[in-house]
Amino acid sequence: ASFGDHRPSSEPVIGVGDMVSVSIWEAGSGGLFSGPLVADRFSAGSKSALIPEQPVGRDGAISVPYAGRIKVAGRRTQDVQALIENELAGKAIQPQVLVSVTRPISQAVTVTGEGAAGARLPLSGHGDRILDVIAAAGGNRAPVNETFVRLSRGPVTATVPLTTVVSNPKENIYLRPNDVLTLVRDPQTFIAVGALGNSTELPFQADGITLAQALAKARGLSDFAADPAGTFIFRFEPASVVRRLSPSSRLLGTPLVPVVYRIDMRDPNSLFVSQAFRMRNRDLIYVSNAPFTEVQKVLTAFSGVTGPVSSAALAYSYAK
Repeated sequence: ASFGDHRPSSEPVIGVGDMVSVSIWEAGSGGLFSGPLVADRFSAGSKSALIPEQPVGRDGAISVPYAGRIKVAGRRTQDVQALIENELAGKAIQPQVLVSVTRPISQAVTVTGEGAAGARLPLSGHGDRILDVIAAAGGNRAPVNETFVRLSRGPVTATVPLTTVVSNPKENIYLRPNDVLTLVRDPQTFIAVGALGNSTELPFQADGITLAQALAKARGLSDFAADPAGTFIFRFEPASVVRRLSPSSRLLGTPLVPVVYRIDMRDPNSLFVSQAFRMRNRDLIYVSNAPFTEVQKVLTAFSGVTGPVSSAALAYSYAK
């Protein structure tokens, strides 16, 4: 999986709920915002007024004296400044306006899951990447090699191993307002059984391993007991994948279909296939210690397994 969009975030705009303050300057005294009470020996100079901080209403507007309700939602601060100056022209003395977003509530992301302090965090003006926000939330409590980063943006959700985000700058993308970032601890394991040096459940890192690496973790095929033609991988595949492997399968009505891949280690090409075949969480590797014809008899006992058993070539095509 990949987050894909690594473009810088767009320039922030004001949103509903943001806290906004407005300062107005006039070129001289005696204007709307520079009455005689504030006049002094420098009265010919500019005078200013600070409008108290206020939230952007549900209508996307704020109130400015003598200018009324000003639509600010979806606009940059400099655009709002120009709009207020235009509304005050002819009323105030050469008005100059400064608009500041004191609390950018709408420019925030939500961090949940294994983050040390799950919260809604504001984005800075220069833009924040995934690792910036994770650090601001207190970091990740789970082991990095067991953690996945799940990013939800609108209707789209993508999941990438945290180790990939750390090692690949293109995956450490800029976050956008209202993104939801979830840190998920999901230890990855596979089960190795049969004529292997170590028949057990073995862990692997979140960024994955190949079949060749998995066999190495299981101490390889047993020299005297293993049948090199009988290496099998049992897993559940989406129906869309099985439809290409076996269009006539009677199990295509279910979302996940049990599938068996066979690798013949006597074929040199299979060694290359094993280096490209990616293992998945909860896969089962079985190495036969009997001739392949005997294994076929065993497989007939599995009523829920799609058939025929997929070849190494198909495994290479669809398991990448």
